[in-house]
Amino acid sequence: MVEQGASGVSNPVTSWLQDLQATLAQFVSTEERIGISVALVALAFGVAIFLAPRVVSRASVMFHKRVLQHSKVPDSVTDVAWIFPATVIVRALQLGVFVLVSLSLLLLWGYTGLASSLASVIAIAVPNVLKIAATVALLVGAFVGTNVLEEQLESYARNVDHINAHQQGIVFRVLQLVVLLAVGMATLTVWQFKIGGLLVGAGFLGIVVGMAARQTLGSLIAGFVLMFSRPFELGDWVKINDAEGIVTDITIINTRLSNADGETVVFPNDRVTNAKITNRTKRNRLRLRIDVGIDYDADIEHAETVAQEALTDLTFVEEVPKPQVMPTTFGDSSIGLQLRFWITNPSAPRRAQANAEVLRSVKTAFDREGIKIPYPQRELLAREESTGFNLRSEENDQADARTQSAQSND
Repeated sequence: MVEQGASGVSNPVTSWLQDLQATLAQFVSTEERIGISVALVALAFGVAIFLAPRVVSRASVMFHKRVLQHSKVPDSVTDVAWIFPATVIVRALQLGVFVLVSLSLLLLWGYTGLASSLASVIAIAVPNVLKIAATVALLVGAFVGTNVLEEQLESYARNVDHINAHQQGIVFRVLQLVVLLAVGMATLTVWQFKIGGLLVGAGFLGIVVGMAARQTLGSLIAGFVLMFSRPFELGDWVKINDAEGIVTDITIINTRLSNADGETVVFPNDRVTNAKITNRTKRNRLRLRIDVGIDYDADIEHAETVAQEALTDLTFVEEVPKPQVMPTTFGDSSIGLQLRFWITNPSAPRRAQANAEVLRSVKTAFDREGIKIPYPQRELLAREESTGFNLRSEENDQADARTQSAQSND
C-alpha cells in the first residue's frame, strides 16, 4: 500500500492512489500487466495526440463565434487574439494525461514508492501552478478590463459635450489605477499574503508622505478641481495673474502656458485655483480697445464718423458686433476717443495684427480728413497784478545806486 506521512502526500491524493493501486493489483500476471500497459499507452496517445487538440480547437472556434463576436462585446476584447490560448490548453491536457498514465504504470508494475514521491511532487506543484494560472488570468483580466474601460469612456465622451480630452485622460488614469490596485489585492489574496498588515503599513506610509509632500498633494487635489470646474481647456488663450499664453498642457500637478515670446510658463495647480483667470477664447471672440486723441479744435462728430468708417472692411475686425467709436475723456492736450471692435479666434498674434491694422487705417483716415492728433502741449500764462506790471527804468537804477553808495559811506 502507498504510505502517507513519509511522502507528504495530502489525504485526497493518498486516497486516490490507494484506490488506483487496489484496482491495478487485480492484474498479477506479466501478460496482463503488459496488456494493460499497452492499452494505457495507446489510450494516452489517442487522447493526447488526437482527441485533445480537436476538442480544444472546436471549443476555441465556438468561443470566438458565440462570445467574442457578439455585438455587445467591445472591440478591445475581440482584438485580443490570445484570450483563449488553445495551444497552452492542449499542452496542459497532454501533460496531465502523461502524468496520469505514468502514475498508473508505476503502480501497475509495483513501483509504489516512486509513484508516491511523484504524487507528492504533483500535490505540491499543482496548487502553485493553479496560483500562477490565477495570477496570469487576473493580469489578463486587468489588461482587457482597462482596454474596455478606455473604449467605453471614449464612446461616452464622443456623445457628450461636458467631457474634454483632458478630463477623459485623467478619468481613465484614475480608473486604470483602481483596476490595477484591485488586481494587485486579489493577487496577494491568491498567494495568501496577509493584506491587513499591508493596509496598516500603507496607511502609516500615506500619512508620512502626506505630511512631507503637502504642496504636491495640494497641487494634485487642485488638478482634480480644475478637471471638474474647467475654467480653461487645452489650446485656450488665458491670463493667469500677470502671465498670459496658450494652454499647452494640463496635468494633475501643474499647468503649462506658452506665451507670445515662445517661453513656457509653468504654474502649480494650487496656484492656478487661487489665481485670477481670464479666458480670452471661451466665447471664441474678443473685444479690443484703442484710445486716440483729437485736437480740441476738431469736430468731434466728424472725427467719430471718420474713425467709424476706418474700422469697416478690415481683415481682422468683425462687422458683427458693429465697431464703436466713443468719446471718453477731456485730456490735457486732446479729447480722447476709444475705438472698440471685435475679433474672432482670438490669440496674441491675432490681437497684435488687429491692433496694427486698426491703427494704420484710422491714422490714414485722420490725415486724409485733416483731423489732427496733437502732441502733448503746455500753455504758460502769467497772472496779471491789479496795478499792472512795474517796469524798471534807467532813472530808477541810478537812484538805487546812489542810495546804496550813501549807505556804504555812513
